[in-house]
Amino acid sequence: MPAATPRRLRALRTLEGRTAIVTGASGAFGGATVQVLRHLGAHVVGIDRKSTDDTVLACDITDDEQVRAVVPEAVDRLGGHLDRLIHYAGVGPAVDVGAAPDSHVHEALEVNLLGAWRVTAAAMPALLRRRGRVILTASLLSGLPLPFAGAYTVSKRALTAYADTVRAEYGTHIGVTTVYPGYVDTPIHDSSRAAGVCLDGLVPPELARHTVMRVVHAAAAARPPRDLASTGFGTAVLRFTRHCPGVTDRLAAAQISDLVRCGHFGDAEIARGLHERHGSPLAAASAAP
Repeated sequence: MPAATPRRLRALRTLEGRTAIVTGASGAFGGATVQVLRHLGAHVVGIDRKSTDDTVLACDITDDEQVRAVVPEAVDRLGGHLDRLIHYAGVGPAVDVGAAPDSHVHEALEVNLLGAWRVTAAAMPALLRRRGRVILTASLLSGLPLPFAGAYTVSKRALTAYADTVRAEYGTHIGVTTVYPGYVDTPIHDSSRAAGVCLDGLVPPELARHTVMRVVHAAAAARPPRDLASTGFGTAVLRFTRHCPGVTDRLAAAQISDLVRCGHFGDAEIARGLHERHGSPLAAASAAP
C-alpha cells in the first residue's frame, strides 16, 4: 500500500468535489472505496446487483437494458458529471478448463469482462465530457495461472486487453488504469471453497485495504498510472509474470505438481482428472472398486 507521504496526502485532496461511479459497491472492495472517496469529499453513486441503500443503484451489469438505464441515472444523480468510473464487480467460479464452457464460465465472462465493457460504454459520453478516468480491477492471476481458476483468469486477462484498447482509442481524452490485486479473502472465493479447491495458502495473502487505497490513489493522481499492483510483492509478481512468461509457466507447473503430490485438493470431484494426469495415488484410490 502506498505510504502516506505529505505529497500523497495532498494528492488525495484533489478528490474533493469529484464525481465517481463504483461498480460492485456492496462488496468488500467497492463498499470500502465508496466510504473512502466520500470521506475525501467526492460525490459517489454505487452500482451493484442489489441495492443496499439509496446511494447504491440496483443493476445487473450482464443485462444491456439495465446498464443503459441505470448508468445515465447514476450520472444524473451526480449532477450530469462523471470524473471517475471504478470497476470492482466480479465473480470467481471453480471450473475445469478441459470441459466445455458451462454457465459458470459464461457468468465470469459476462460479469468480469463484458459487464465492465457495458458500464464503461454507457458512461463514455459523460467521461469524455469531463476528460475523466476509468479504473479497472484485474488480478495478478491474469498472468499467473492456478488450477480451477481458469474462468476468472481468462476473464481478467481479457479485461487487461480491454483496458489497453480503451487507452489506445480514447487515451487522448480519458485516463485508463488497471489495478492487479493478489489473493484477498473475500466471498468471491466461496465457490472454490465449496468445490474443495480453494486457493488459500497458495499465494501470499493481501488485505482489501491494500487494493482500496491503491485505487483511491490512482483516482487522485495528477496523471493516470497505467498498471498498479496492490502491494510491493504484487508489483514484483506483476513484472515477473509479464517479462518472464516462460519461467512463470514452469514455476506454475511445478507448483501444481507439488499441490497434487501433497494432496492439497483432497478428493474434490473437479480435481479427479488433475490427479490422474499427475499419477497421484488419490486418483488410483478413487478408481479402485
